[in-house]
Formats: sequence, C-alpha cells, structure tokens
Amino acid sequence: MMRIPFETMCAQFERVLESRDMEKHDAVLCARLIAETSLEGVYTHGANRFASLIKGIDEKRVDVHAHAQMSDSFGSLERWDGKRGVGNLNAYASMKRAIELAKKHTIGCVALKHTNHWMRPGTYGLMAAKEGCIALLWTNTMPLMSPWGGAETKIGNNPLVLAIPTGDGPLLVDMAMSLFSYGKLETYVREKRELPVPGGWDERGELTTDPEAILQSKRSLPIGFWKGTSLALALDLIAATLSGGRTTRSIGSLEEEGEVSQVFLVFDISRFPDQENLRKEIQATLDDLVNSTPLDAEKPVRYPGQFREQTRKENLEKGIPVDEVVWNTILSL
Repeated sequence: MMRIPFETMCAQFERVLESRDMEKHDAVLCARLIAETSLEGVYTHGANRFASLIKGIDEKRVDVHAHAQMSDSFGSLERWDGKRGVGNLNAYASMKRAIELAKKHTIGCVALKHTNHWMRPGTYGLMAAKEGCIALLWTNTMPLMSPWGGAETKIGNNPLVLAIPTGDGPLLVDMAMSLFSYGKLETYVREKRELPVPGGWDERGELTTDPEAILQSKRSLPIGFWKGTSLALALDLIAATLSGGRTTRSIGSLEEEGEVSQVFLVFDISRFPDQENLRKEIQATLDDLVNSTPLDAEKPVRYPGQFREQTRKENLEKGIPVDEVVWNTILSL
C-alpha cells in the first residue's frame, strides 16, 4: 500500500480523462469526484474503480461527450436522459437539479435513465445534506443476486443512499442490497483475503467466503436474506418506472452493465416551520446513540458517516492509501 497526495491523484485522473477526449471542465469535475471518494476512505469506489471507467470509455459504452438532459417535467419531478454519458457527471447534474427543485417545491425528484455507473453513491447524498436537505437515492444494476430460493442471477444489488444533515456532519447510509458490494469483493480478491463471513454462493450453489468464487457466480448473499432481494426488486422497478428506463432484467441483456436507471429524491427541511426543533431532535438522537454502552470498550458505538471528516483530514495530511498495483495501472493508462 502506498499513499498519494490528493492533488496528484486528481491530476493523474484528469490526464487520463483528457487523453480520452473529455472536455477540460468535465475532466476536472469527474477526477475530483473520484479522488474525493478515496480521500474520504471509500477506496472501493474511488481510485480502485477508475480503470473500469476508462475501460468503458475505450469500449464506447461510456460517451464522454454526452450529458444528461431533461426529457419530461411533472412539477417537482423530472425525467432525465443520461444518454450513456459518464456516470458520476450525470449523477452530479441530476442531484444538483433535484436540490434546486426541492428548494422550490420542498420536494424535488430527478429520475435518470440510460446512465452509467455513478461510482460512489454517497457523494450525491452528501451534496444534498450540505444544502440542508434530506436525500434518498438509488440505482439499479445488472443482475448480481438470485431471488430468494432461486438458483439463477435475476436481481441487481441496487445501492441505496440516505443522507441526513446534522450539526456534526451528515449521517450517511450508503449500502448495496448485497452483503458485500462488488467493489469490496474485488478488493478482497486483490488483497488475497477471505471474507470474514459467507458473502454469497459459488457455482456449486454452496455458501462461501471466497470472494473470487462469488464474483464468478454473480450470486451475492443479500442483506436480510429474503428481505434484501425483496427490497432490491422494489428499488429496481421504482427506478425504471419513474425514469422510463431499463430494469435489471433489461440491463442483463447487454454485454456489459450500462444504461441503468437512478432516482434522486430530495426534501428541503429548511422550509418547515419547526426545522429548529427537528434538527435538535436529530442531534439528540445521534448523541444518545453514540453514548450507548459498547460491547467492546475499544470500539465505541457510532452512526454511519461519523468519522468521514476524520478520515478525510488524515488522508489530506498523509496522502491517500492506494494499492500499488492499482496506482501503477492508473499511471499506465
């Protein structure tokens, strides 16, 4: 493992993106979004995924010149078409618009179709929280899980994000419907480590801690067992219906994942007359949670996203941890 300064990482990403004919302003934003993901400790969806983005561009599945555009408007809800553009740029634009709609209508929603992998989902939830808004957003994916009781891969792991502004930094829930995200499985493979608990089935239909076997079978174990596949299915159908885009079933007919459907739902709590009381109760709830007695005295109870700023500060000072193989791959692109 090596450490790379944040600005160095941004510069290398920009270099590669511009070499693929991406406009300068798009390359700067795209690079910074990816670098900030690693900066905040989400390494699986930051630098580790950069080569996959470039592969999609080189194979013409991702169009660096395309930008998401509104196709339909229904007041506080808009449909946008991503036109197979760069996933994180499309998601950034969609969340920015959803926030604008929420500031006008209290509730704002952008449903996006025909887009690509958005890299770190939590990035867009944080955008809303920084504007004093609650956010709920998700995407569908290619088939990556089996329906409960089924042997075939039919359901996406459909990451879901919930973000809530607080006085000490946003509460951020960012999770796939599978127990381990595919980015996390790839990290375990690269580091030649077994999973701490069974994370899916191998091609013989047996639960396994071997991440490579799960990647090959594409049969991840869902969170909450049958509840996870139920939630994943519902998220898929809602995203495709609101956006008018593809379902997981339809995405599965493509050679590689693409043209996914996403939803960005934002609530502007600053428009509520009792907002101050609401914010106090949010903070009191979190304070009560972190002050609970831990099972392990050396591992205090925390809420999701609590140490994000701490990780960010440490990585700014020391450099961002990057697998040497991953970094050398980026330098070679």
